[in-house]
Amino acid sequence: MRQDLEPVEQCEFFHAHEEIVKKVMRAMPGEEELYDLAELFKIFGDSTRIRILYVLFESEMCVCDIAQLLNLSQSAVSHQLRLLKQSRLVKSRREGKTVFYSLADDHVRTIIDQGKEHIEE
Repeated sequence: MRQDLEPVEQCEFFHAHEEIVKKVMRAMPGEEELYDLAELFKIFGDSTRIRILYVLFESEMCVCDIAQLLNLSQSAVSHQLRLLKQSRLVKSRREGKTVFYSLADDHVRTIIDQGKEHIEE
């Protein structure tokens, strides 16, 4: 066990508080919804994807521009954008032969901003 972690406190005896347990069980989302939420948060678990989202906070951009800005290969950026798009965090539009990416909606910025606020506390 790591020295810097405190032990988790536990009840000294087992006694379930039935009304509280029932209330919480009614409020809990279903397993599928919890799974989807966990999958969404996994997407935020990669600093390259977070960097791409920060870029898209400022402007709609194509893969080439994002790659140059972040000093990454176009292949790496495309791969991450595909994951972000599958998670409905970014959207794309085609203009001739160029595909431009942008944030899917304001929720993305809100999620990042709240995470940033939390780590700065």
